[in-house]
Amino acid sequence: MDEDGAGIPGRGLPGPAHRESRTVNGLNAVDDLSRRIIVALQQDGRASWTAIAAACGTSVPTVARRGQQLIADGVVRVAVMPRLGSTGPVETFFARIGCRPGTQLEVAAQLVARDDVRWAALITGPYDIAVELVVDAGPTRYPKTMLELQRIPGVERWYSDLLLHVYKMSHDWSRQLLADESTDAPPGGYRATEPTLCAPSHLDQVDWAILAVLRENGRASFKSVARILDLNESTVRRRFERMIGDGCATVVTIVPAAALGLEAETVLTVSVEPAKLSEVADAMRRHRSVRYLAATLDGNSLLCEVIATSTRGLFEFTTSTLANMPGVVGWSASVELLSLKRGFVETPWWRDQLAEHRIDDAFDSCAVAAEGVQAGLRG
Repeated sequence: MDEDGAGIPGRGLPGPAHRESRTVNGLNAVDDLSRRIIVALQQDGRASWTAIAAACGTSVPTVARRGQQLIADGVVRVAVMPRLGSTGPVETFFARIGCRPGTQLEVAAQLVARDDVRWAALITGPYDIAVELVVDAGPTRYPKTMLELQRIPGVERWYSDLLLHVYKMSHDWSRQLLADESTDAPPGGYRATEPTLCAPSHLDQVDWAILAVLRENGRASFKSVARILDLNESTVRRRFERMIGDGCATVVTIVPAAALGLEAETVLTVSVEPAKLSEVADAMRRHRSVRYLAATLDGNSLLCEVIATSTRGLFEFTTSTLANMPGVVGWSASVELLSLKRGFVETPWWRDQLAEHRIDDAFDSCAVAAEGVQAGLRG
């Protein structure tokens, strides 16, 4: 691993003169080199800048500088996360939350801060926010969690459902970017994998300490982690490789879909004939645009996240693929307006939206005050 991030300034909260540059940060398409760097990081978030430079066909200093800037700007975040089951048996719920008008971002901030929220987004439709909750298995844990969340100021409505089985979960969009869109995976190519489960006995306190450091900076070198934890570098390396090899940890690289030219992020609830649930799920999870797929308890349905290149691509997916799939009865959908969290990792770019929201409010208040002063002077 290369040392990275050294000397890169923090983002901070810019003044009004920087507002234009902030509004495009992480939300517009990046150039070709940045895109190739991001694809390489999604394939291996801890790959050295030397290896990424070789894959991109350019110099190491150029790739290191550009890659570090993408991370510093919050366009990319790399984190090492423990797998499900590492703290014991869990259950997963999907919830939609309706908020009092004007409180959506404040409610979102409360939700993102919770360790049991794996995925969250602002959405269109009758609800404002959608979240995936992973809670300890047991008859009382989810009711307790539900009551805690419903007490968040601004929450007005709530709908939740148990996810019975997750067929597919993928944060790696590189295959979707590098290959043409087709429903079926090429022979020996794309695999729609189900999430791996770990066990508490596989990790000890030292493992958890290593993961805690790498969760904040997934590209931290083994040397820097060892220095922070007062361990030998070889110990950190050996334990990391064991956790990855045993399926107890995973490297997650997240990036705004729009930065890679994937503009349409949508959550669909697909109604399916009960006898064909497995058949439909198998067909859907092999489609590159499907990033997440799970069976829900309510309504013989599949919960699906689709990330397409455009609204037209989404239209083609629903009309050409989904509508012609035997067993599909219908679907409802919500557009993801802003991704807040993926794979338990907070997306660094959504905070910009909250900051812009507050800056806009401040400017609006100043404008109102100025108008009042001018009116007083005229009077």
